[in-house]
Amino acid sequence: MSKNTEKAASLEQEELRGISRTVAEIEWLLLVLVLFYYAFGGGATEDKPAIVAGLLAYAACVMGFRYAHFFKTESRWKIAVETWIMTGFVTWSLWHTGKLDSPLINSYLLVVITSALTLGKLTTLLELVLIAVCFMALGDLSSIAEVTSLAYAGGLFAQFAPFVLVAYITTMFASDIRYGLNKAKLMSETDELTGVLNRRGFSIVADRLFGQAVRYERALSILMVDCDNLKTVNDAHGHKAGDNLLQAMVKSIQGQLRYTDVLARHGGDEFILLLPETPAAGAADVAERIRKAVETTLLHADGVAVRTTVSIGCASFPDDGRTLDALLAGADRHMYQAKTGGRNQVVRHTGN
Repeated sequence: MSKNTEKAASLEQEELRGISRTVAEIEWLLLVLVLFYYAFGGGATEDKPAIVAGLLAYAACVMGFRYAHFFKTESRWKIAVETWIMTGFVTWSLWHTGKLDSPLINSYLLVVITSALTLGKLTTLLELVLIAVCFMALGDLSSIAEVTSLAYAGGLFAQFAPFVLVAYITTMFASDIRYGLNKAKLMSETDELTGVLNRRGFSIVADRLFGQAVRYERALSILMVDCDNLKTVNDAHGHKAGDNLLQAMVKSIQGQLRYTDVLARHGGDEFILLLPETPAAGAADVAERIRKAVETTLLHADGVAVRTTVSIGCASFPDDGRTLDALLAGADRHMYQAKTGGRNQVVRHTGN
C-alpha cells in the first residue's frame, strides 16, 4: 500500500474512531437512562426482572463492541449494527415499561440522531422504517380492523412524526457539515488561480494511478511543463497579466488532454501532467502538441499581443524508473535540459 493510500486510510479510520466514541457515549447514556428509570421505581414489579435482563444484555453488547475488539477496524457497518441493537434494547425496555405509554418512548430519538449523524439519509430512512414497525408491535391492538382504522393511523402519525422531523433536521445538518468539509478538502487540493490540482491534490491522485500502473504493468508518463517568460510578462505588464498568461496556458494545455489525464500546478510557473496508459513515444507526441498550442496562444496585455512558450520534460514508466519519485525527478531533469538548451522544446529520456 502506498504512503498516500495509507495516509487516507489512516485519516478515515481516525474519523470513524471519533464517530465510534460519540456512538459509545450515546449507548452509555441510553443505559443510564433506563437504569435510572428502573432504580426510581419505574415499571411493574413483574417486569423488573425483564428490565434487568435487558440492561445486562445491552451492557454486555456495548462492552463487547468497545473492548472485546470483535472488529479489527472501525466501519460504518459496525455502527449500523450498533444502532440496530440499540433499537432492539429500546423496544425491549418499552415493552416492559408501558409500551407506547412508557416515559422512555423518546429513547428512540437517540437511535435516530445516531443514525442521522453517522450513517446518512438512506440508512436513517431504513432505521425509521424499523422503528415504525416497532411502534406498531408496541401498540395495544385487538384486531386487524383497528390497525387499518383512520383513528389508529392518525394517532400513530402524531406519535411518530417527531422522530421523522428529528431525522430530517439532523440528516440535513449532517449533510451541510459534510458538504463544508468536502468543500474545504477540495479547496485544499485545488490551485485557486488556475482551477487545476495543486501539489497536494496531484500527489493523492498520482499515487493511486501510479500504483495501478505498477500493479498491472501498464505504461504511464509524466510531463513537467515550465512557462518560459512569466517573469518577463510580470515585469513588463504586471502580475495581473502574468496571472492571465498562466490561465491561458492552462486552457491551451487542457485542450490537448484526454479526460483521464491529470494536470496540476507544481508551483509558480511550473505545471505537471500525468498521462495514464501512455508510453514514452505517446508522451512525447502529447508534449509536442502542448508546446505548439501554447506557442500559438496570444495574450493581450496593455494593448500588446504577448506570446509565451513552454519547456517540457518527459519521463515514462518503466523506462525512466519504477518509482513515482524517480519519474518526477526524471521529468524535472529533462525539463531543465529543455530550458538550458534553448527553451520552447521537449526533452525526453532518449535525449530527443
